[in-house]
Amino acid sequence: MLIFHDPRCAAYGRPGHPERPDRILRTVPFLKERHADWHWREPRAATDPELLRVHSPEHLAHVSNPQRDFDLDTPAYPNADFHARQSAGAAIEAARAALGGERVFSLMRPPGHHAMRERAMGFCYFSNIAIAALDAITVAGPASSTPVAKRPERAAIWDFDAHHGNGTEALVAHNEKIRFASIHQYPGWPGTGTKSFANVLNFLVAPYSSRSNHVRATEEALEQLLEFKPELLLVSAGFDAYKDDPITQMTLERDDFAMFGKWLAQIKIPTAAVLEGGYSDELPIMIDAFLNAWDS
Repeated sequence: MLIFHDPRCAAYGRPGHPERPDRILRTVPFLKERHADWHWREPRAATDPELLRVHSPEHLAHVSNPQRDFDLDTPAYPNADFHARQSAGAAIEAARAALGGERVFSLMRPPGHHAMRERAMGFCYFSNIAIAALDAITVAGPASSTPVAKRPERAAIWDFDAHHGNGTEALVAHNEKIRFASIHQYPGWPGTGTKSFANVLNFLVAPYSSRSNHVRATEEALEQLLEFKPELLLVSAGFDAYKDDPITQMTLERDDFAMFGKWLAQIKIPTAAVLEGGYSDELPIMIDAFLNAWDS
């Protein structure tokens, strides 16, 4: 297992905010203690051309010099641009490393799947997974530390975060080279993702649904993505569907995330995962269950 991580991603935060440095500060030593054979690599920042595949120049300028909080959930942190670029760069490098034969996880913050073309929202500033997908199906540029000899013709995105990946959906919708599937709580924030269309598959899970129903929906989403015959699978790995997560009403347990990892271990397609949500104190345990099963 290869993990992209920059310890500086824990250098910002706001007291009481659920997307906090502790998510990473507790996970890194937990994983390193249990998996001495896993490899760690520091990512590089995403470049303007890479970000501009999905975001507008105005959005890049706004993130680099915010005058106030983007919304109640998404603060204007000092150096938000630096941290968001590192996280997006990690997603790009993870996808490229997967195409090179690695099993890869990006253990970074901020997350990305809510960021829109011209709007930061939901703790997210740049749409990491969409940026990585668009980079992968475009000829790899010289900025990468992991050059790709052949770009995939088709990529799939499997988003099992408890919240709808509204930013990802908006940025890849109607792209014939990408298929996107989101499994998310509804009703629930952000209140989108109620219909499937074109290349977008949405699976709605009611609050407090049974584990079996939720797991089956997640499996069905993956099966439909695989029918697309992607040459790259990207995973928005959110762990906020855990039963004790403080901001959702879902019922998954450790073994369910291990099952998701087991499914990936059985797939013979280049695969990279990036951290999205997950706000419980047990986040390190959930991540470890997922990655350990995937790496088995």
